[in-house]
Amino acid sequence: MLEKTPSDPGLSLLLTVEEAAEMLRIGRTRTYELVMSGRITSVKIGRSRLVVRASLQEFVERLVMEKPSQ
Repeated sequence: MLEKTPSDPGLSLLLTVEEAAEMLRIGRTRTYELVMSGRITSVKIGRSRLVVRASLQEFVERLVMEKPSQ
């Protein structure tokens, strides 16, 4: 079993947009759209835009709640 290191995105509170896109299994451009629209929370540190990890779970939970009943 591999040990997680501090550079492992599995431990980070903040993720790059690319890491967030990979976790959501969607494209980088679509992830930027979600970030810029405020549907996914992000912060800007210097020139970097970073996604708040907890906001990804909240985003997915909102998607599930919005799902129309069948």
